[in-house]
Amino acid sequence: MSKHPGKHEHASTPATAALTQAGIAHTLHPYEHDPASDLGYGLEAAAAIGAKPEQVFKTLCAYVDGHLSVGVVPVSGMLDLKALATALGGKKAQMAPPADAERSSGYVVGGISPIGQRKKLPTVIDESALLFDTVYVSGGRRGLDIGLTPADLAAVTQAVFAPIGKES
Repeated sequence: MSKHPGKHEHASTPATAALTQAGIAHTLHPYEHDPASDLGYGLEAAAAIGAKPEQVFKTLCAYVDGHLSVGVVPVSGMLDLKALATALGGKKAQMAPPADAERSSGYVVGGISPIGQRKKLPTVIDESALLFDTVYVSGGRRGLDIGLTPADLAAVTQAVFAPIGKES
């Protein structure tokens, strides 16, 4: 246990550094990640920060026609691979193995942020994000979410909006 409780909550991640460098207003929402939780990372984050699951977005990596890309969808649903391929002008998409997602992004599964990834990948945000003034995405580690406007999220990730989410 750390002698400085809460000290790590303000630790910079590539995601927070990218937002600060770009001058994008954002809020940090640290929470205690529970490895025993059966909610899954995204739903656990939504419950912990008191946000609607439709407003908290998970970052998923998929191969579209053999090229790695990023889909950002509500934690309450799933990524529609066919829709992701269509949004990126491709024909076929498949989920990337977790090791590929970690290697490309520089983050660990459960803490992969669409912001500040090691490699710049084509990114698509589900259009449902536009229904909210603020959306939440991983801050770059388990136990940290970032709140920002959908427009700022799209700007910092050079993403496009498309209907890529589906009910789970």
